Amino acid sequence: MTGRARPLYARDVSRPSPPERSPTFGLLLGLLITFSAVLLYSAYITWQVTGLRKLQTELVDRNRKDSLQLLRIQNDLNLLAVAMRDMVSSNEPYPLTAWSAQFQRIRTDLDDAMRLEAEYAETTRTPDQSAFLASSFTQFWDAVDRVFALAREGNAKDAREQIQFSLQERQASLSTAVARLLVQNSENEQQAGQRIVQIYDRVQRQVYVFLAATLLAILLNSLSVIRWNRRLFGRLGEISERRSELAQKLIATQESTLRYISRELHDEFGQILTAVGSMLRRAGTHAPEGSSLRADLQEVLEIVQTTLESVRSLSQALHPVMLDEAGLESTLDWYIPTVERQTGIAISYEKLGAVFSVDGGAGVHIYRIVQEALNNVARHSGARQAWVRLRFLPHTLELDVEDHGAGFAERPSKRGIGLVAMRERAELMGGEIVFSRPAEGGNLVHLVVPREKAEAHGREKEDHSVARG
Repeated sequence: MTGRARPLYARDVSRPSPPERSPTFGLLLGLLITFSAVLLYSAYITWQVTGLRKLQTELVDRNRKDSLQLLRIQNDLNLLAVAMRDMVSSNEPYPLTAWSAQFQRIRTDLDDAMRLEAEYAETTRTPDQSAFLASSFTQFWDAVDRVFALAREGNAKDAREQIQFSLQERQASLSTAVARLLVQNSENEQQAGQRIVQIYDRVQRQVYVFLAATLLAILLNSLSVIRWNRRLFGRLGEISERRSELAQKLIATQESTLRYISRELHDEFGQILTAVGSMLRRAGTHAPEGSSLRADLQEVLEIVQTTLESVRSLSQALHPVMLDEAGLESTLDWYIPTVERQTGIAISYEKLGAVFSVDGGAGVHIYRIVQEALNNVARHSGARQAWVRLRFLPHTLELDVEDHGAGFAERPSKRGIGLVAMRERAELMGGEIVFSRPAEGGNLVHLVVPREKAEAHGREKEDHSVARG
């Protein structure tokens, strides 16, 4: 222990790399771009759907309603044609004025049909077409009025001539105009259908393109997240390795320091106090019997003896020499009764299985875990009884330290470096330590160490200590 102190990290350990730039900005930018694309495409789709709805409502539906009114007008014109045919026929025994009421009913229905048709045809009808149709019907009804005027005056012959040479031609012209409008509506409806199909096809293609772009953006973001996660976990793994290495070196340094102090107390101070005691005994033999000097020398001798025992106890507490000389099993056989005497806690200690040798560093770690667990029982649990179970199994070495006191869950503020050190020691042995709460309450510390790790770990640590000089 007189050699030069070694640094915690070897010279060949590389320095920590500088911190990498945070991926937050890139991920937020990717999220913003994706979100903006979704909003823009949603607005575009809304605009397309609105246009499609407008096309269907204002063009297709109005066109169908207009066609229905044109068919109604065409039907009324056909009724007028039949009536005029009967009026010019010489076989009819009725006067021409008998058809006046029928013409009036048809005229009323035609006026209503023309009004509705004009409302539905606003977007598809040109002003010239609307004006021509309205003027044609006006001229037709003016001619009808003249015919019935002639009939009422008794000029039936002239009236029939007017019907034959004027009204029928006007009716045929109106029927032709209405038929053309029906054909135009049919063409408009066909064109609207084609436009609707084109819109559907365009939207469908763009949906596929948008889905592909969205999947690509999600893939890129996911790859970026995976890349940064791999870097992050790599850094975490590197930090974990360095932390484990640091913990191992700190614990090794701590144990070396405690071993050194323990040996110095036991060897140097113990020998000095032993020598002082011997000198006091010799001096006491030369002092007169019953003298005050002899009594004072005896009192000083008792003080020296008490101090010597305290130094030896402190030496054992810092690093029991028995660990190096007799091993873990004998050390625990000595330590647990000592704790019982010091704390007044009844400790039930049992060993199970075929005992095997636990060497060096592993024995130190297990001893320190038992020491820390029993210290927690004495200081924090309030329990007056504890159980220590050491099981030597074919493949593992298991340790239980149990109490039925307060438990960690009821005193979280009491958790400190001791529990962290216990976990570190368990990891250094390649084992696992679990803190749990038994059914009866309190706390249970359960340590499992692979047998080959426990046996090999001590030799490796000793070899390492020898190599360090």
